[in-house]
Amino acid sequence: MKQTVTLIKGDGIGNEIADAVIEIFEAATVPVEWETAEAGLACYEKNGVALPQSTLNSIIKNKVALKGPTTTPIGAGHKSVNVTIRKSLELFANVRPAKSFPGIQTRFNNVNILIVRENIEDTYSGIEHMQTPDVAQCLKVITRSGSMSVMRYTFELARSLGRKRVTCVHKANIHKISDGLFLECFREVAKEYPDLQSDDIIVDNVCMQLVTRPEQFDVLVLPNLYGDIVSDLCAGLIGGLGVAPGGNIGNGMAVFEAVHGSAPDIAGKGLANPTALLLSSIQMLEHLGLHSYAVRIEEAMRLALVQGIKTRDLGGNATTREFTKAIIANLPRNYETPHDEAPKQVNSMPVQVSKEVKEWKPVGVDVFVQWDGDGVVPMPKESGAFTLTLISSRGTKVYPGEVPNLMMVNWFRCRYTTDAAITQNDVANLLTDLYANGVKWMHCEMLFDADGAHAYSKAQGE
Repeated sequence: MKQTVTLIKGDGIGNEIADAVIEIFEAATVPVEWETAEAGLACYEKNGVALPQSTLNSIIKNKVALKGPTTTPIGAGHKSVNVTIRKSLELFANVRPAKSFPGIQTRFNNVNILIVRENIEDTYSGIEHMQTPDVAQCLKVITRSGSMSVMRYTFELARSLGRKRVTCVHKANIHKISDGLFLECFREVAKEYPDLQSDDIIVDNVCMQLVTRPEQFDVLVLPNLYGDIVSDLCAGLIGGLGVAPGGNIGNGMAVFEAVHGSAPDIAGKGLANPTALLLSSIQMLEHLGLHSYAVRIEEAMRLALVQGIKTRDLGGNATTREFTKAIIANLPRNYETPHDEAPKQVNSMPVQVSKEVKEWKPVGVDVFVQWDGDGVVPMPKESGAFTLTLISSRGTKVYPGEVPNLMMVNWFRCRYTTDAAITQNDVANLLTDLYANGVKWMHCEMLFDADGAHAYSKAQGE
């Protein structure tokens, strides 16, 4: 029985590399039927929408999709199709294998790293504001449920693939609460998998270690932004994005994609490299349980590379068509119809969790204000039960104490705290009082005390 797969060819070179995959699948008699759907810049220019609901409906119906590269305008225009698909379908885990290939000359030949990137949250939540005409703010959103989901999936995947070690990548030394929560979830889930080694590393250190001794790493799990950067770094270790596959995994649905750009400058010239999309389709076959087809196609591709048949970006001179034909020529000709088993079930159910706390009481508020005058913004020292305990500029304390010699912008964070029992109405009265005193406040954040441990950052001299 054939599996129907939604195919999104995308923009630029998408048509050429998708057609190459289709031809190779046909030659290998892969039991897949394609259901073509539209998305991307060309779709936006044609239909006024970059990701039609009909395309999402197709993925929901078929449960699996293969997607070529789509163009995302920079600074303006439509939203990223990739991000929209991930969020719309709750594809919370981005799986990016980075494995060395024969015939592709790189500084390392022993890389075999599996990167699992949280796929929805972090700065990719897209919550940004202009606080003043001179200050932009982007919120870094890390949730316990999102972190637990990707952690449990990572450990389940590592175990199912026979991996030995899972490493959490973070910046919890600086982002003590947000990355701290991500790391806390990692450590909690790791206890459930005593058969797997677990450790953690700071993101800047892992980048340095990866470009000096990448063979030491096995499975990496990262928040969204770090995962985006580190997965591309790992792609560079094995020859570039042209050989980097990727899969987006959710609850019962998966979208596999080439992670490189749409390369409109070479579209239609026969220069496109279909390797990344082909490897993504191989990852898709493994996901579907069609392991023997995946093995044969990957082996045929490896043989073509060893024979020196490579596209220009990999140091060869083969056209897209010549590389495709070489892979087909290396497919085994005499083999029985395989009886592939269903894929090993990897838990991909998002985990709904909430930490129980005995007490979660408001103890203050951070008020962000615009001040276009000189020096530190003048703020009332007292208001009702509140006392001004801190003013910072760009995260550096400027009150109380001596004002440091730094460039201050027209945006300050002013912290008011109290030992009294307060309500949100008390905070509203504080803001009313500040307004009456001529303070131009932009927004405020409640501060809480959780079971006696402050649920707000005490870092940077606060």
